[in-house]
Amino acid sequence: MKEEDRAHTAAVLDAPEEHAFAPTGEEDPPGPRLTPYASPMIAAKPGKLVVISGPSGVGKSTVVRQVLERLGPAIRLSISATTRPPRPGEREGVDYYFLTDGEFARRREAGEFLECIEVFGRGHWYGTLWSEVRSSLSQGKWVILEIDVDGAGEVLRQFPEAVTIFIRPESVEELERRLRNRGTESEDAVQRRLAVARHELQRTSQYEHQIVNVTVSRAVDDICEVLRSHGYASEDPAQAPATPCHD
Repeated sequence: MKEEDRAHTAAVLDAPEEHAFAPTGEEDPPGPRLTPYASPMIAAKPGKLVVISGPSGVGKSTVVRQVLERLGPAIRLSISATTRPPRPGEREGVDYYFLTDGEFARRREAGEFLECIEVFGRGHWYGTLWSEVRSSLSQGKWVILEIDVDGAGEVLRQFPEAVTIFIRPESVEELERRLRNRGTESEDAVQRRLAVARHELQRTSQYEHQIVNVTVSRAVDDICEVLRSHGYASEDPAQAPATPCHD
């Protein structure tokens, strides 16, 4: 990390945590809730933010999950907040923090989000809470943000040293095939997601690394190699780098 980047990260991490967030199912009292960090320990070397984006249907979540399994406990996934209702099988605090429209708006106005945006133009908001980022970085952990291109731009304005990765399909036609094979999308939803994908693919120049998801295993290998090239070192000796083997 360059000295000017290290100074920037330290300044952001040292900023007062006025609105730390610990989601619950109960309604909060009026005004910001002040919650101390779970641990006051500050690592000698702050962690790094890793921004991973890609169009819906490209397989981001599967790839990210396997990257986390491969690299061990020194890296974690930030859990996003959203106003959309939970889908079958999704769990509060595991897949997302599910907030009401009013609670999301209140926290946004209180400055509790690193980035947030209304997605797909359907009134559903998504965002990354500062509380999901600050404490992990200060403890030396790396944090993956799985967010869209607009959110990535906001993060880069505040963390220009973040590692940025865009996962792309082999082609828009292949992406459409994947979306249709899900069997869960209406025709309108497929066309809307394809329009968003074309918009995202036009903005990939803001990402330092681009990974084509031909196979999940190869994409995972490539992302792990990228992170190690930026200085990631697992705390677990069993997770030592290995030479990728492709069929």
